[in-house]
Amino acid sequence: MQTIDALLQRRSAKALTAPAPDEGALELILASAAAAPDHGRLRPWRFIVIQGDSLRRFGDLLADHLQRQHPSSTQETLQRERQKAFRAPMVLVVAAVCTPGGKIPVIEQVLAAGAAAQNVMLAASALGFNSMWKTGGPAYDDQVKVALGLEAPDAIVGFMYLGTEASKPEAAQRPSWRDRVWHW
Repeated sequence: MQTIDALLQRRSAKALTAPAPDEGALELILASAAAAPDHGRLRPWRFIVIQGDSLRRFGDLLADHLQRQHPSSTQETLQRERQKAFRAPMVLVVAAVCTPGGKIPVIEQVLAAGAAAQNVMLAASALGFNSMWKTGGPAYDDQVKVALGLEAPDAIVGFMYLGTEASKPEAAQRPSWRDRVWHW
C-alpha cells in the first residue's frame, strides 16, 4: 500500500473481532508508533497492551470509573461499561509520560504521543487490521492511570482498539477540507 493511499483510505472501524495483531504484527505496529515525530527526542509515549484475560480487568476498571463518577449507576449500566473492553480482541493504551518544566512544552510531548497513536492506526491498517481510537472519562481519570501503571500527571491520549474488521468496510465519507484552509 502506498503511503498516500494509507492516509486517504484510513478510517475507524465500526466493529472489530478476532484475530488481533499477532506478536510480529504488534511489533511492527509499535515500531511504527515509536517512529512518530518527537520534538526534543523525549520519546514520551508509553504503550500498554491489553488482551486475553486482561480485557476483563480492563472492563472492571471502566465500570469502577463509572461507579465512582455516577454512584447511582445501575448494574445493567455498569455491565454495559464493562463490555466496552471487548469492542476488540486487543486494546493498546497510548499514553504520554511527560517531563514538565523542561525545554519541550508538555503540550508538544502529548502531541508526540498523539502522533504515535495515529501511527498505530496507520500501521494496523497497512497490516490488514483496523482500529478505533477512544478516550472518554476513564482516559482522564487519575485512578485509571495509576491502575494501568502510569502516574496521575501522565496523559492517556487514546485507548486504541485493534482487531479485524467485523464486516466489509464502507468507504469513508469525509467532509471537504477546503473550508478549513485559510491562506494568509
